[in-house]
Amino acid sequence: MPFKVLQICNKAPYPANDGSSIAIYNMSMGFMANGVDLHLLTINTKKHFKPDDQVPQDFKKKSNYISIFKNTNTNVLGAFFNLFTGQSYFVSRFKFQAFEQKLEDLLRNNEFDLVQLEGLFMGVYIDTIRRHTKAKIVLRAHNIEHYIWKRHIANERNPVKRYYLKLQNKRLKRFEISVLNKVDAIVPITRTDEEAFIKLGFKKPLFTCITGVDVMEYQTKLKLNEKAKTVFYFGSMDWLPNQEAAMWFLTNCWDRIHKKVPEAKLIIAGRGMPLEFFHITRPNVMIIENVENGKTFFQQHQVMIVPLWSGSGLRIKIIEGMAYGKCIVSTEIGAEGINYTDGKNILIANTAEEFSQNVVELLINDQKRKQIEDEAAAFARVEFDNHRVVSKLVEFYKVLLNA
Repeated sequence: MPFKVLQICNKAPYPANDGSSIAIYNMSMGFMANGVDLHLLTINTKKHFKPDDQVPQDFKKKSNYISIFKNTNTNVLGAFFNLFTGQSYFVSRFKFQAFEQKLEDLLRNNEFDLVQLEGLFMGVYIDTIRRHTKAKIVLRAHNIEHYIWKRHIANERNPVKRYYLKLQNKRLKRFEISVLNKVDAIVPITRTDEEAFIKLGFKKPLFTCITGVDVMEYQTKLKLNEKAKTVFYFGSMDWLPNQEAAMWFLTNCWDRIHKKVPEAKLIIAGRGMPLEFFHITRPNVMIIENVENGKTFFQQHQVMIVPLWSGSGLRIKIIEGMAYGKCIVSTEIGAEGINYTDGKNILIANTAEEFSQNVVELLINDQKRKQIEDEAAAFARVEFDNHRVVSKLVEFYKVLLNA
């Protein structure tokens, strides 16, 4: 008899058009493919709003899909008054009555074996869940939230903003540790995060589970021509680490690359593009805010860059890039959590000089680029197959439920 899972999320998963929604949606698909009786309850935020009528009916039916709208956007007044609450403003925005009521209804009317929290912010509902069910509660940690902000704060130049963010991050860390003490298990996405949770004192079961994808779908080629000498960065540009990464590459690498390969073109793409990027005047740089078809975009362009310097967890775009068979240049931080081989299926660079040299070589050496592309695609077929990835997690859950 299949066990029954309630998956609760802070972002609507469909369409799966950014890292966290891809991680949630593919997990849901993997659960259903592995025979789990799934119920999915999600916050549908104003910032990442996704109309229910665009969600495929088959997915809705099989996942027992329910979404609850909430404007979780930050604002000056909310940020100010939060100072007097002692709570993290990063977290408190996700706790509201309509969602809690629907959660209580689901828990009263179903006997769940396990509740999976998609990300730390859903930890605000742990006490509610405990009041209404004996189900195991598992945190699927997309990253370690206070690590992300710690790295970002180190680069913040505004002293007032830096002070506020330090205060909020202190509260966030306190909340994160409290959640660790309340859940029955953690499912990190990377080994790096698993080790970090152990250092934070977590002694309960852990199972690292990378985000899987439908690799065969990614590797089905479209009938289109690849654009020669193109370099691309693709990510959610309303996320600060992505903004920092793109601007770092523009400032420190692009002029060097363009000097060596004058015909090269750089494409920076992603939703939520800050206005400052549209004012960039560097040569051969194109800014695209809305990518209509991710598969077309990936397959049209040659060299993928991931020059990230902050963040925790897994960069889903690297999973996608390798599944598409792209040649990727990344920092070590950008590629955290992936069992890559530098120089074989990806190139790692941690200075502007190394990054620029690697990109130039891939633009002028077609044979090397093709070799790394083939290795990346082969690696993805072994490591990222979604059905196989989630089946291992399901086996872990069966052991956890019988412990």
